[in-house]
Amino acid sequence: MSFDLLRTFLAVHREGSVTAAARRLGLSQPAVTGQVRSLEAALGKQLFVRQPRGVAPTPAADLLARQVAGPLDALEAVADPAPDAVTGTVHLGGAAEFMTEKVLPALATAGIRLRVTLGLNDDLVRGLEAGALDLAVLTTRPRSRRLVAEPLYDEEFVLVAAVAGDPGHMPLVAYAEELPIIRRYWRSVYGTRATRTAEVVVPNLHAVLAAVRAGAGFSVLPEYLCRADLAEGRLVVLEHPEVPPLNTLFLACRAGAASAAVVAVRGRLLEAAGTW
Repeated sequence: MSFDLLRTFLAVHREGSVTAAARRLGLSQPAVTGQVRSLEAALGKQLFVRQPRGVAPTPAADLLARQVAGPLDALEAVADPAPDAVTGTVHLGGAAEFMTEKVLPALATAGIRLRVTLGLNDDLVRGLEAGALDLAVLTTRPRSRRLVAEPLYDEEFVLVAAVAGDPGHMPLVAYAEELPIIRRYWRSVYGTRATRTAEVVVPNLHAVLAAVRAGAGFSVLPEYLCRADLAEGRLVVLEHPEVPPLNTLFLACRAGAASAAVVAVRGRLLEAAGTW
């Protein structure tokens, strides 16, 4: 089982496409397909299932990616020891709101190729473990020993509406029926469970912000997301607790050596977080 076969396999696994992997590796599409088939023959297992757009990894492929991603990334870093080398593609994941508001602007001038996945915490953890992601911003510290994480940012939650008033007499806007952020805020600030049902449920926090700004009701939002609206008077804070509810976000990656590009992205984000 050669290094080249494993390197090609990992590129296909991370890109989810033979064509994209060929472009990333500088190979022809038939060459990538042939190498994947050679690896499948050597292992006696199917690694990918063709789909209308790209390929999907089998459980055997996910397991192999977890086993080889760290060592291969370390070998790639040794093969290109230049201290300022940032070649390669970094696969980065996180929640849509934080990625669009904070992470992507911080990386806009980094000069590094990025492939960004927006998703939920559990899906991002699985992506890291499988080798599909190199870095991810997580809402909780991962428990897996295969991953390492460090605090990146403390998001503060605020109770907001378009106009001042008693939230008990306003419609509630949320991004899920379960009211995850709102329930956390209620426990932290009031010491009770949030028992209300939302009058308006929308798909994400950006939509919550737009609805509240338009006067649809009140909600709980990360302060960074509505900072500009608060500063310009489009929103007002309805409650000023002595200790505002916080949630720490973590920057996580697989344990072991990482490529120069992954190291560069990680460093850029940790530096930028100090200004957020």
